[in-house]
Amino acid sequence: MLYHLHYWPTIQGRGEFIRLALEAAGAPYVDVARGDEPAGQGMTAMSHYLEDDSVSRPPFACPFLVDGKLVISQTAAILLYLGPKLALVGKSEADRLWTHQIQLTIADIVQEVHDTHHPVASGLYYEDQQPEAQRAGRHFRTERIPKYLAWFEAVLSRNPSNAGRLAQGRGPHLVGGRLSYADLSLFQLVEGLLYAFPKATKRQLKKSPHVLALHAGVAQHKRVAAYLASERRLPFSEEGIFRRYPELDG
Repeated sequence: MLYHLHYWPTIQGRGEFIRLALEAAGAPYVDVARGDEPAGQGMTAMSHYLEDDSVSRPPFACPFLVDGKLVISQTAAILLYLGPKLALVGKSEADRLWTHQIQLTIADIVQEVHDTHHPVASGLYYEDQQPEAQRAGRHFRTERIPKYLAWFEAVLSRNPSNAGRLAQGRGPHLVGGRLSYADLSLFQLVEGLLYAFPKATKRQLKKSPHVLALHAGVAQHKRVAAYLASERRLPFSEEGIFRRYPELDG
Protein backbone atom coordinates (compact mmCIF):
# COMPACT_ATOMS: atom_id res chain seq x y z
CA MET A 1 0.00 0.00 0.00
CA LEU A 2 1.39 3.36 -1.06
CA TYR A 3 0.77 6.05 1.55
CA HIS A 4 0.20 9.62 0.45
CA LEU A 5 1.62 12.17 2.88
CA HIS A 6 0.50 15.76 2.46
CA TYR A 7 2.61 18.53 3.96
CA TRP A 8 4.30 21.76 2.96
CA PRO A 9 7.06 20.91 0.48
CA THR A 10 9.89 23.11 1.79
CA ILE A 11 9.92 22.59 5.57
CA GLN A 12 10.18 19.74 8.07
CA GLY A 13 7.49 21.02 10.44
CA ARG A 14 4.95 18.61 11.87
CA GLY A 15 5.13 16.49 8.74
CA GLU A 16 8.61 15.33 9.73
CA PHE A 17 7.23 13.24 12.58
CA ILE A 18 5.25 11.27 9.99
CA ARG A 19 8.13 11.05 7.53
CA LEU A 20 10.41 9.56 10.18
CA ALA A 21 7.91 6.82 10.97
CA LEU A 22 7.44 5.94 7.31
CA GLU A 23 11.18 6.00 6.64
CA ALA A 24 12.10 3.95 9.71
CA ALA A 25 9.58 1.28 8.73
CA GLY A 26 10.66 1.25 5.09
CA ALA A 27 7.06 1.95 4.10
CA PRO A 28 6.32 3.04 0.52
CA TYR A 29 5.01 6.60 0.47
CA VAL A 30 4.89 9.70 -1.67
CA ASP A 31 5.44 13.18 -0.27
CA VAL A 32 2.66 14.60 -2.41
CA ALA A 33 3.28 18.36 -2.31
CA ARG A 34 6.92 17.79 -3.25
CA GLY A 35 5.88 15.90 -6.39
CA ASP A 36 5.22 17.07 -9.94
CA GLU A 37 1.95 18.74 -10.87
CA PRO A 38 1.73 16.90 -14.24
CA ALA A 39 1.88 13.63 -12.31
CA GLY A 40 -1.13 14.62 -10.23
CA GLN A 41 0.91 15.69 -7.23
CA GLY A 42 2.22 19.06 -6.02
CA MET A 43 0.36 21.75 -4.10
CA THR A 44 -2.74 21.38 -6.27
CA ALA A 45 -3.26 17.82 -5.07
CA MET A 46 -2.88 18.86 -1.44
CA SER A 47 -5.19 21.85 -1.87
CA HIS A 48 -7.90 19.57 -3.20
CA TYR A 49 -8.35 17.98 0.23
CA LEU A 50 -8.19 21.28 2.06
CA GLU A 51 -10.43 23.39 -0.17
CA ASP A 52 -12.61 21.28 -2.47
CA ASP A 53 -16.28 21.02 -1.45
CA SER A 54 -16.37 17.43 -2.70
CA VAL A 55 -14.23 16.31 0.26
CA SER A 56 -16.79 15.35 2.91
CA ARG A 57 -14.30 15.17 5.79
CA PRO A 58 -11.73 17.85 5.02
CA PRO A 59 -8.58 18.20 7.13
CA PHE A 60 -8.26 21.52 8.94
CA ALA A 61 -4.59 21.71 7.99
CA CYS A 62 -1.66 19.55 6.99
CA PRO A 63 -0.09 17.19 7.73
CA PHE A 64 -2.63 14.65 6.68
CA LEU A 65 -2.32 11.14 5.32
CA VAL A 66 -4.37 9.58 2.56
CA ASP A 67 -4.59 5.80 2.65
CA GLY A 68 -7.12 4.59 0.12
CA LYS A 69 -10.41 6.24 1.04
CA LEU A 70 -9.19 7.29 4.48
CA VAL A 71 -8.03 10.85 5.08
CA ILE A 72 -6.39 11.28 8.48
CA SER A 73 -5.13 14.57 9.88
CA GLN A 74 -3.37 15.63 13.09
CA THR A 75 0.12 14.25 13.67
CA ALA A 76 -0.73 12.16 16.73
CA ALA A 77 -3.82 10.68 15.06
CA ILE A 78 -1.83 9.76 11.95
CA LEU A 79 0.80 8.01 14.04
CA LEU A 80 -1.89 6.27 16.10
CA TYR A 81 -3.21 4.88 12.81
CA LEU A 82 0.17 4.03 11.29
CA GLY A 83 1.75 2.56 14.42
CA PRO A 84 0.24 -0.95 14.20
CA LYS A 85 0.55 -1.05 10.41
CA LEU A 86 4.24 -0.18 10.52
CA ALA A 87 5.05 -2.29 13.61
CA LEU A 88 6.04 0.87 15.45
CA VAL A 89 3.88 0.32 18.52
CA GLY A 90 3.36 -2.51 20.99
CA LYS A 91 0.57 -5.01 20.45
CA SER A 92 -1.19 -4.56 23.78
CA GLU A 93 -3.86 -1.94 24.31
CA ALA A 94 -1.89 -0.58 27.27
CA ASP A 95 1.21 -0.07 25.11
CA ARG A 96 -0.76 1.55 22.29
CA LEU A 97 -2.47 3.97 24.64
CA TRP A 98 0.73 4.81 26.51
CA THR A 99 2.58 5.44 23.25
CA HIS A 100 -0.25 7.71 22.10
CA GLN A 101 -0.13 9.62 25.39
CA ILE A 102 3.59 10.21 24.97
CA GLN A 103 3.01 11.41 21.41
CA LEU A 104 0.37 13.87 22.60
CA THR A 105 2.84 15.22 25.15
CA ILE A 106 5.38 15.69 22.38
CA ALA A 107 2.69 17.58 20.44
CA ASP A 108 2.24 19.83 23.49
CA ILE A 109 5.88 20.87 23.63
CA VAL A 110 6.05 21.30 19.85
CA GLN A 111 3.22 23.81 20.13
CA GLU A 112 5.07 25.58 22.93
CA VAL A 113 8.16 25.76 20.71
CA HIS A 114 6.06 27.44 18.03
CA ASP A 115 4.66 29.88 20.55
CA THR A 116 8.11 31.11 21.55
CA HIS A 117 8.53 32.85 18.20
CA HIS A 118 4.83 33.57 17.68
CA PRO A 119 3.51 34.27 21.19
CA VAL A 120 0.94 36.88 20.13
CA ALA A 121 -0.46 35.60 16.83
CA SER A 122 0.55 33.17 14.10
CA GLY A 123 -0.48 35.72 11.48
CA LEU A 124 2.09 38.28 12.64
CA TYR A 125 5.74 38.27 11.65
CA TYR A 126 8.28 37.40 14.32
CA GLU A 127 9.63 40.94 14.12
CA ASP A 128 6.17 42.28 15.05
CA GLN A 129 6.18 40.39 18.36
CA GLN A 130 9.85 40.21 19.24
CA PRO A 131 9.63 41.67 22.78
CA GLU A 132 6.91 39.16 23.65
CA ALA A 133 8.93 36.39 21.96
CA GLN A 134 11.99 37.15 24.08
CA ARG A 135 9.90 36.86 27.24
CA ALA A 136 8.30 33.62 26.01
CA GLY A 137 11.69 32.22 24.98
CA ARG A 138 13.20 32.94 28.38
CA HIS A 139 10.37 31.13 30.16
CA PHE A 140 10.49 28.21 27.71
CA ARG A 141 14.21 27.58 28.03
CA THR A 142 14.36 28.00 31.82
CA GLU A 143 11.10 26.33 32.82
CA ARG A 144 9.56 24.26 30.05
CA ILE A 145 12.54 22.53 28.43
CA PRO A 146 13.74 21.25 31.83
CA LYS A 147 10.25 20.09 32.81
CA TYR A 148 9.55 18.21 29.59
CA LEU A 149 12.98 16.59 29.27
CA ALA A 150 12.88 15.55 32.94
CA TRP A 151 9.57 13.81 32.26
CA PHE A 152 10.91 11.98 29.21
CA GLU A 153 13.94 11.01 31.28
CA ALA A 154 11.67 9.58 33.97
CA VAL A 155 9.65 7.60 31.42
CA LEU A 156 12.83 6.09 29.97
CA SER A 157 14.34 5.31 33.35
CA ARG A 158 11.17 3.55 34.51
CA ASN A 159 10.79 1.36 31.45
CA PRO A 160 12.02 -2.04 32.73
CA SER A 161 12.95 -3.14 29.20
CA ASN A 162 15.75 -0.56 29.10
CA ALA A 163 17.93 -2.10 31.81
CA GLY A 164 19.35 -4.78 29.56
CA ARG A 165 19.67 -2.50 26.56
CA LEU A 166 21.68 0.11 28.42
CA ALA A 167 23.93 -2.59 29.90
CA GLN A 168 24.66 -3.71 26.33
CA GLY A 169 25.36 -0.15 25.17
CA ARG A 170 22.17 0.07 23.13
CA GLY A 171 19.79 3.00 23.09
CA PRO A 172 16.69 2.90 25.33
CA HIS A 173 13.04 3.01 24.25
CA LEU A 174 10.09 4.89 25.67
CA VAL A 175 7.70 1.93 25.53
CA GLY A 176 8.71 -1.73 25.74
CA GLY A 177 11.84 -3.08 24.13
CA ARG A 178 11.33 -2.10 20.49
CA LEU A 179 11.50 1.08 18.45
CA SER A 180 8.19 2.96 18.48
CA TYR A 181 6.92 6.03 16.70
CA ALA A 182 7.22 7.86 20.04
CA ASP A 183 10.99 7.16 20.04
CA LEU A 184 11.25 8.63 16.55
CA SER A 185 9.25 11.67 17.58
CA LEU A 186 11.36 12.27 20.69
CA PHE A 187 14.44 12.06 18.47
CA GLN A 188 12.95 14.72 16.19
CA LEU A 189 12.01 16.89 19.15
CA VAL A 190 15.57 16.80 20.49
CA GLU A 191 16.93 17.54 17.01
CA GLY A 192 14.65 20.56 16.77
CA LEU A 193 15.48 21.83 20.26
CA LEU A 194 19.19 21.52 19.54
CA TYR A 195 18.65 23.64 16.44
CA ALA A 196 16.43 26.30 17.99
CA PHE A 197 17.77 26.43 21.55
CA PRO A 198 21.23 24.83 21.40
CA LYS A 199 22.64 26.36 24.59
CA ALA A 200 19.63 25.68 26.81
CA THR A 201 19.04 22.21 25.36
CA LYS A 202 22.63 21.05 25.73
CA ARG A 203 22.60 22.14 29.37
CA GLN A 204 19.46 20.15 30.07
CA LEU A 205 20.61 17.08 28.13
CA LYS A 206 23.53 16.79 30.54
CA LYS A 207 20.86 16.02 33.15
CA SER A 208 18.95 13.67 30.80
CA PRO A 209 21.34 10.83 29.87
CA HIS A 210 18.55 8.44 28.84
CA VAL A 211 17.08 11.01 26.45
CA LEU A 212 20.54 11.63 25.02
CA ALA A 213 21.07 7.88 24.60
CA LEU A 214 17.72 7.47 22.83
CA HIS A 215 18.59 10.33 20.48
CA ALA A 216 21.90 8.70 19.61
CA GLY A 217 20.33 5.26 19.22
CA VAL A 218 17.61 6.42 16.83
CA ALA A 219 20.18 8.28 14.71
CA GLN A 220 22.06 4.99 14.29
CA HIS A 221 19.00 3.03 13.13
CA LYS A 222 19.88 1.80 9.64
CA ARG A 223 16.90 3.23 7.77
CA VAL A 224 16.79 6.43 9.83
CA ALA A 225 20.50 7.05 9.27
CA ALA A 226 20.05 6.58 5.52
CA TYR A 227 17.14 9.00 5.53
CA LEU A 228 19.02 11.63 7.53
CA ALA A 229 21.87 11.48 5.02
CA SER A 230 19.55 11.74 2.01
CA GLU A 231 18.09 14.70 0.13
CA ARG A 232 14.66 13.67 1.38
CA ARG A 233 15.57 15.05 4.80
CA LEU A 234 14.93 18.79 4.55
CA PRO A 235 17.09 21.10 6.68
CA PHE A 236 15.75 23.11 9.59
CA SER A 237 14.99 26.70 8.72
CA GLU A 238 13.34 29.83 10.04
CA GLU A 239 10.18 28.92 8.14
CA GLY A 240 9.34 25.85 10.22
CA ILE A 241 8.37 25.20 13.83
CA PHE A 242 11.92 25.02 15.17
CA ARG A 243 13.56 28.37 14.42
CA ARG A 244 16.96 29.58 15.52
CA TYR A 245 16.78 33.10 16.87
CA PRO A 246 19.90 33.53 19.02
CA GLU A 247 18.21 36.17 21.14
CA LEU A 248 15.68 33.56 22.35
CA ASP A 249 18.38 31.15 23.51
CA GLY A 250 20.69 31.66 26.45
